[in-house]
Amino acid sequence: MREIVLDTETTGLDPAVGHRIVEIAGIELLNSVPTGRQFQSYANPEREMPEDAFAIHGLSDGFLSGQPTFAQIVDEVLAFVGDATLVIHNAEFDMRFLNAELARCNRPPLGADRALCTLQLARRRFPGAQASLDALCKRFNVDNSHRTKHGALLDAELLAEVYLELIGGRQHGLELSADAAAAGAAIERVLRPARPHAASAAELIAHAELLAQLKNPLWNA
Repeated sequence: MREIVLDTETTGLDPAVGHRIVEIAGIELLNSVPTGRQFQSYANPEREMPEDAFAIHGLSDGFLSGQPTFAQIVDEVLAFVGDATLVIHNAEFDMRFLNAELARCNRPPLGADRALCTLQLARRRFPGAQASLDALCKRFNVDNSHRTKHGALLDAELLAEVYLELIGGRQHGLELSADAAAAGAAIERVLRPARPHAASAAELIAHAELLAQLKNPLWNA
């Protein structure tokens, strides 16, 4: 199974009012194991960066003005994503932005069924607990000390580690399933016939001769 752990950085919270993607990144997993393949690109949003968004990711107008537009990287993005499941923290947010960018490029949207939301997964597994990426890193002892600002590639790398823990850890496939355990418990043990342990006639004679050689044995006291 191929999955892409994906994250974006944006100019704001709502693509419907003109906010754009400024960074997109993905980490490839095959059967829940990172392959080492990744994709990352910045994107010129063709608009000014609000101060509150700049404070989150530190991507300035000056830096982004020299980056390609999303339309210029869309083919690379879609080629890397392919038909993989997209593993995203707060998937609704990123999928809205991604589909808004695809619409601007006259490309079909990605279906909501393509996305696996780790935020929802964490809330189901730990009801009532904090489920932000930082909180999950702390819960699973994933080192995020270098995350001084948000970054799509960095956050995708952290999320990949968190996701593996959410689904049972790196060796989750080695765990005995409930069905397998029940099946094992239902198997009847096959009993073998008891082995004979009685002494042979020759062994009885040898034992008697040995006892006759003993002087004042304890059992005769």
